[in-house]
Amino acid sequence: MFFYFRNKNKKISYLRKNMSYTVKELALKLKVDDCIVFRIDNLKLKEVDKKLRERLIPIFRGDMYDNIPW
Repeated sequence: MFFYFRNKNKKISYLRKNMSYTVKELALKLKVDDCIVFRIDNLKLKEVDKKLRERLIPIFRGDMYDNIPW
């Protein structure tokens, strides 16, 4: 919840580069085509439609790294 409030005015390209993802890697994680990621790359997080935003937030938040069994 706090992740969205802190980062809602940041561009997708900025958040993507902070997580070190290329456009193709992000598209694979979202299971969408590359052209969709290119289209939203210059939009702010709050401007992306809700269905796609709900899939983007866990990726940018790094939820997958919480499940690593060290």
